[in-house]
Amino acid sequence: MVSAFLIGLAIATFLAREITIEEARRQMLNEANLIMRSGTAVRGYTQNEIRPLIVDQLAVRFLPHSVPSYSAQTVLHQLQKDFPDYSYKEAALNPTNPADRATNWESDVIHAFKNDPKLGEFVGLRETATGPFLTFARPFRLTDKACLACHSTPAAAPPTMIDLYGNSNGFGWQLNDVIGAQIVSVPMSVALNRANRSLLAFVGSLSAVFVVMLVILNVLMHFIILKPIQEITALARDVSAGKTDVQEYPVRGSDEISSLGRSFNLMHRSLQNAMRMLEGT
Repeated sequence: MVSAFLIGLAIATFLAREITIEEARRQMLNEANLIMRSGTAVRGYTQNEIRPLIVDQLAVRFLPHSVPSYSAQTVLHQLQKDFPDYSYKEAALNPTNPADRATNWESDVIHAFKNDPKLGEFVGLRETATGPFLTFARPFRLTDKACLACHSTPAAAPPTMIDLYGNSNGFGWQLNDVIGAQIVSVPMSVALNRANRSLLAFVGSLSAVFVVMLVILNVLMHFIILKPIQEITALARDVSAGKTDVQEYPVRGSDEISSLGRSFNLMHRSLQNAMRMLEGT
């Protein structure tokens, strides 16, 4: 019984681990999606609420706070202090701010969106020196002509922006082109840690249930099987020793033990009758 349980536990553990890892991965993607939507919300708020309030100041001094990408990344970098496992970046192939320039692997993600106009999301694993990372990304497509005022040519861009960032970056953008991507990254160790905690809870619960069942089965086996057999064995021993005052086994029920008790009682009566016949001769 124990060996069968161990085999079953091993199989259940393997299946449970696969399920919990997939569930943890799904939860990570949901959380990454929430972070990305938060960034998108900050971008919209900056574009629609903040920029109109300070647009007059841009003629005197360019304020990065009016740029949706700057606001979103600044807010989410603050959020990252409480959730250090998650990173958010708005990477671009040719950004105005050099800090937003895509790395090699981020460029691969952006080019995947450029090569497939129907691709709306990208999910993949990236191997790093510290382990695998899960990447969740969505493309930035230039659909607003107003953006070309700052990103078509240096001559068309606000002079204050040129003064801050120079005239070498963030120009030559084309309408409807993929210029970058929102990218959320999280180490797979987060999913594995969640899966391991869930797995330990599952295995612990399953083991506790087995121990309880084993105790209950042992108790039931003792009172339903072993104890009646021991009583019948003791009565049979007394009969075989020639004792004449041996009582019959009290039969209750119709199970196999009761059937054995009836057989013993029948044998006991037959033996008593045989003994009386011998004594009468």
